[in-house]
Amino acid sequence: MLIVGLGNPGSDYENTRHNIGFMVIDELICRHNASKLSSSSFQGELYKFQNAPVSLENHFLLKPLTYMNLSGDSVVKVKQFYKLEDVVVIHDDLDLPFGALRFKKGGGHGGHNGLKSIDSKISREYTRVRMGIAKPEHKGEIASYVLSPFNQSEQKYLKEWIEKSCEAIEYLLINSLENTSSKYTQKAIIC
Repeated sequence: MLIVGLGNPGSDYENTRHNIGFMVIDELICRHNASKLSSSSFQGELYKFQNAPVSLENHFLLKPLTYMNLSGDSVVKVKQFYKLEDVVVIHDDLDLPFGALRFKKGGGHGGHNGLKSIDSKISREYTRVRMGIAKPEHKGEIASYVLSPFNQSEQKYLKEWIEKSCEAIEYLLINSLENTSSKYTQKAIIC
């Protein structure tokens, strides 16, 4: 299975709402001492679980370094090279309140450019881990909102939310999407 966290590379974007997928991948790397695989042809940072239990040994973690709008370029290269069937994409979702955690397979991109890019490269039939970041007050502020850091009250809950997301992904690797959704769906975190 290929587990992809969406985000943008570089320190300017490091702690922004749009990079929540990268944050979850970073936590999974730490939790499992994942080792970085060297290949510049993937256009991303690719990791494999190190000394992993059998349930984790054939899974990869990917942070595309193509910038959000071209995430699919990196995903399709890794998927084809390793002949991986299943893909899980962790991404921010404006349509969910802050702290929400939802799971689904397939569906539309909802205007998310990272999902749009992946859809165009591998189809829409992959699992999505949707992490709610809420919407800005005005529609015209969306670009600046997703590229801004979480506010102070949100930051208090960020670590806990990322850890719960990691637990859900670990559970998903050996359980069904339906069971994972039933156990880990979270409506929101009230700040």
